Amino acid sequence: MIERDIAPRLIQAAKAWPAITLTGPRQSGKTTLCRALFPDKQYLSLEALDKRVFATEDPRGFLAQMPDGGIIDEVQRVPELLSYLQGYVDDNPAPGRWILTGSHNFSLLKSIGQSLAGRTAVYELLPLSREELLRFGNHPKTMEESLLMGSYPRVFDEGLEVSDWFGSYTSTYLERDVRMIGNVSDLGNFRRFLMLCAGRTSQLLNLSSLAGDCGISQPTAKAWIDILETGYIAFRLPPLISNLRKRIVKMPKLHFLDTGLICWLLGIHAPEQLHTHPLRGPIFETWIIAELVKRKANLGETGSFSYYRDQNGAEADLIIEKSAGKIIVECKSSSTPSSNLIGNALRIQAHLKRADIQSNVVAVYAGDQVQHREKGSLIPWNKLHAIDWDTHVQQCRKAM
Repeated sequence: MIERDIAPRLIQAAKAWPAITLTGPRQSGKTTLCRALFPDKQYLSLEALDKRVFATEDPRGFLAQMPDGGIIDEVQRVPELLSYLQGYVDDNPAPGRWILTGSHNFSLLKSIGQSLAGRTAVYELLPLSREELLRFGNHPKTMEESLLMGSYPRVFDEGLEVSDWFGSYTSTYLERDVRMIGNVSDLGNFRRFLMLCAGRTSQLLNLSSLAGDCGISQPTAKAWIDILETGYIAFRLPPLISNLRKRIVKMPKLHFLDTGLICWLLGIHAPEQLHTHPLRGPIFETWIIAELVKRKANLGETGSFSYYRDQNGAEADLIIEKSAGKIIVECKSSSTPSSNLIGNALRIQAHLKRADIQSNVVAVYAGDQVQHREKGSLIPWNKLHAIDWDTHVQQCRKAM
């Protein structure tokens, strides 16, 4: 097993909290990580039918099997178990006794909020970041390979065929998680919905248009987007909220957490297809933003994420709000460094400045040269993991 960036935070939390809850998508490595970090703890998985029945019918008896605590995997399968676990935690609040994992963020966090609030530290383990991927000998070397192969650990740990793995992953997700999360009966239509969403990554989430194209109602489209977000398949990037005197577009943007899944859903099976594919730019944008989301989850970085678009067409792919100021991030799939890469971001910077909002400009692009120019920085896609954003924004501020 490679080292995961979140590991030091989990070890530290186990010294302070009686329980740790680790959420994240299926196959992101939660079980492997927890068993590696806490090898002496008893392990029970609620994925196993007999264990799940035992926990449901006799929760006290189930927990009594673990007098010294332990790792309970896929705990969202029996959410009522957490109410009984509360008593065990209160009776013995020694730090690090209980390690819980789960794959459904909203449903699990709701159960935790009702039963273990103030008793557990909650973390997210997302698919591999670029920095983590580099620890594998068979990591993707090019940008196109990175977009195509995605970032799920088993693909690299076991050298699996990407198309076969994502096909199996999608079938498992549809047949098991979707039914459990949202009680979806028409899986064929949901699969079509999933493919339509993949084609809309990095775009405004227009539920009316999406529902019409899929032949479902708008409320159903909203419920199905919630299912994708609950299962860590996709997420919504909110618009920037500020006191700007501009008519800001208020729809969220849709992004996937893994571009390998996008490519599989769109029928992209070779890196060469991405050279001229019409969705190359949006897929690249999603990859960049997902990388920054993973970094934030792994390192516990502060700062909210949003995007900017006004009614006049001015747009910034990502706004990172840091303590030292905002960072306007443009994602460009061009491999040639040019001042044109930061043109849109400079327009947004001017809008923010008129509202007394200080900001810096960064373009992440598909080339390989780091360039710090007078009006902004150009950062290669494969150097994204090496950027200290807090230090970067402070350095840019001094240079202005």
